[in-house]
Amino acid sequence: MAMKSLEASEILDDKIEEFMTLLQDHHHMDESEFGSATFKGINEVVVVGRIASDSLDAKLNIFSLVLETSRRMGAGLRVPLKFEAEQEFQLFPGQIVALRGINTSGEYFTVSEILELPLLPNAASTYEALQSHVTKLKGGIDTTELTSGTVPLKIIIGAGPFTTDENLEFEALHVICNRTAEIGADALILTGPFIDIDHPIIASGDFDLPEDTLSDSEPVTMINLFKHFITSALARLIVTNPHITVILVPSVRDAFSKHVSWPQEPFPRKDLCLPKSVKIVGNPMILSLNEIVLGISSQDILTHLRISEVTNNLPTDSSLLARLPKYLIDQRSFFPVFPPVSRENLPKTGTHSGIPTGAMLDTSYLKLGEIINVRPDILIVPSALPAFAKVIESVVTINPGYASKRKGTGTYAKVTIHPATFMKEEENCSLIAHKLFDRSRVEILKI
Repeated sequence: MAMKSLEASEILDDKIEEFMTLLQDHHHMDESEFGSATFKGINEVVVVGRIASDSLDAKLNIFSLVLETSRRMGAGLRVPLKFEAEQEFQLFPGQIVALRGINTSGEYFTVSEILELPLLPNAASTYEALQSHVTKLKGGIDTTELTSGTVPLKIIIGAGPFTTDENLEFEALHVICNRTAEIGADALILTGPFIDIDHPIIASGDFDLPEDTLSDSEPVTMINLFKHFITSALARLIVTNPHITVILVPSVRDAFSKHVSWPQEPFPRKDLCLPKSVKIVGNPMILSLNEIVLGISSQDILTHLRISEVTNNLPTDSSLLARLPKYLIDQRSFFPVFPPVSRENLPKTGTHSGIPTGAMLDTSYLKLGEIINVRPDILIVPSALPAFAKVIESVVTINPGYASKRKGTGTYAKVTIHPATFMKEEENCSLIAHKLFDRSRVEILKI
């Protein structure tokens, strides 16, 4: 993976400058209110920078917190941060923060306030666009008065791995496809890994395909493995339900993919023999289903955040599973942690070494991992953490869990979305918020 240090540093620096501009516009702040955390002074200033640790090897803690400044405001220097014992904060390496405080000694920056960063606007559409989607769900009956007879949109979401460590039978994938066909789902979203490089059998290379699968001259390859187990299951589903849309999201753990860094381009479909109704997208990806804006990444960012975050004096009602996805929304990024957690500190795999693939970040292309323009209606963040569905900052956030765990079956998600309804005065509005959280139901189901 070729990565130029200058390109990577410019990407990281631009992110700080971008949030400084957003903060200034949102809070109507004058340029004179901003300063450098590294400069000694007697007046409070507002500083914008990136949270980092003063040690590359140790986990971030309250004593190792430093702020990395931008080139323009602080020459890219780092300064230790000092918080009061009773101050509430939730921080992680790579987080862009806006702080009010003072550096009286020139040795550290004392924080008096953490300023809120502005959120992206909610996803919204015109009345005409929303009404056209409602009409489709009513079977093409073009009337704004009819409210009955609409069929909700049904989406199934499954996240790899799709088979346990003991075999390559892909039982979980077959269960998901069968249940998708049974309910007549409109869309099936599957995130990788599909052929998992962290699977002990795949990693060892000691496996065979059924004799009737290949001709005598064909080798056993990862592509053929995908065709036999993944393509065949999806083809049967599409025969049963021809109108379904299937979306595949790659993973850096996919053994057949040539692009092994994140952000990740779609894997080529040429040799996989996938049906035409199967769409392959990048990782991460923001896409639309009808009016719905979906944000998807197969990278387990929640585990990275859980391991790397440092908190202090949190409210008693603070929830880990609500706090972690909110970082993504606040930071406008599918992977805001930098640097990522080292492979040795991630959960072990069943391979001989036990060391997982890790994040495989390509820093030069991190802008492709940003959440842009609007907050998604649905944010899909598969993780090894417990499966959940929560509304966070008006975003329906879903961790479907993994379809297969190392020693047994896992979970998947079923999403039911009812058509939009309108108040009379909304018909004249230029844009109407989708408010998916008011008309959707998410079920986390066991395989």
